[in-house]
Amino acid sequence: MWYNVKYGWTVKMKTNFSKESPVWLLGSCYHKRLEESPERAVEAVGLDMDTGSNVSLAGDATTLEQGMDGFRRDFMSRLWLTYRKEFPILNGSNFTTDCGWGCMLRSGQMMLAQALVCHFLGREWRWRPGEAIDSVQQFHEDSLHRMIIKWLGDQPASLSPLSIHALVSLGTASGKKAGDWYGPSSVAHLLKQAVERAAIRHVEFDQLAVYVAQDCAVYLDDVKKACLKPDGSWRSLVLLVPLRLGVDKMNSSYAPCLTALLSLDDCIGMIGGRPRHSLYFVGYQEDKLIHLDPHYCQETVDVWKRNFSLDSFHCTSPRKMLLSKMDPSCCVGFYLRDKPAFDSFVKIVEPFLIPPNQKVDYPMFLFSEGSGADVQFGMTNRRSLLSSIHASDDTDKITDDESHYECEEFELCEW
Repeated sequence: MWYNVKYGWTVKMKTNFSKESPVWLLGSCYHKRLEESPERAVEAVGLDMDTGSNVSLAGDATTLEQGMDGFRRDFMSRLWLTYRKEFPILNGSNFTTDCGWGCMLRSGQMMLAQALVCHFLGREWRWRPGEAIDSVQQFHEDSLHRMIIKWLGDQPASLSPLSIHALVSLGTASGKKAGDWYGPSSVAHLLKQAVERAAIRHVEFDQLAVYVAQDCAVYLDDVKKACLKPDGSWRSLVLLVPLRLGVDKMNSSYAPCLTALLSLDDCIGMIGGRPRHSLYFVGYQEDKLIHLDPHYCQETVDVWKRNFSLDSFHCTSPRKMLLSKMDPSCCVGFYLRDKPAFDSFVKIVEPFLIPPNQKVDYPMFLFSEGSGADVQFGMTNRRSLLSSIHASDDTDKITDDESHYECEEFELCEW
């Protein structure tokens, strides 16, 4: 209750949406004006896109005919992972709750959950609470829906391979423990490891690969190595790109880039938020980001109980935050179903990674030939060479600071 009061959480909180601008949610566009005039709605979206501030990369994703009712159904269908209490004790601790420290882990779970929904159910799937299951297709979708939640449930890794228990256990290898706070980049790597471990015991994950970009670079050889199977088929890819878009605050030049990414069909959202207050961003309207907030403490649900309640895993109240208030440290995710989808994504997204009207073409992230290991090997050789030169130079004037290569997140600063 204290955390719910602290973060001002009430499930019935109402967020207002402007009638003048479209609302984007993970590649789908909705407009409140449709309820008054479909023609005016289409015109408003066209004007908004012409400004270049909110770029749609998904021409076939503008679901204007659904209006705001369509937005509400879409938003409510995203999986919502929040603080929980009274779950089994976390490994090597006395914690039975993640209240106060697990928000970034929960945000990461939500982003991965969206990838799993796209993978198993499809982006167009909608949760329909209260409706009777009266067809084989509906029963199949309900089973997949519950299976994804079971994998993310608050149980030991042996039962739920993507649970907070599994992530905390994996974090111990890097010196983390239950109760520690995690950054977006750390969580991205934990998600990758969790999916790889899940594939050992769960055949469903054999068709899924997770790749985490290195210092804002996506190495194409590494992606191929992760996705290409021995039989020549291609695994679906969850691409996670940790970013740092500024120093103490976000560089406003990248605001159009972020909203453009959220306009992509392939985008599964962003994790970030404010300092030590993580959120899962799924869309935007004008200069505000729409998010799911993990800072709501709920009772743990026994996801292995037959027909367990799904209500607490879905949120009916979207929230907004000014994009300018976003912490510069974040991680954006994409789901690419097959190789053609990945190849198309590389071509489509590149122009939108560079801030508009900038003198220097410095993208948010880039695609590079080769592998990250090759680059690291070259850097190691360079360090060895510099060390040899330094040792043989009595004047001790040769110095080279490589610390920026070793930081967890590459930093994009003002120019």
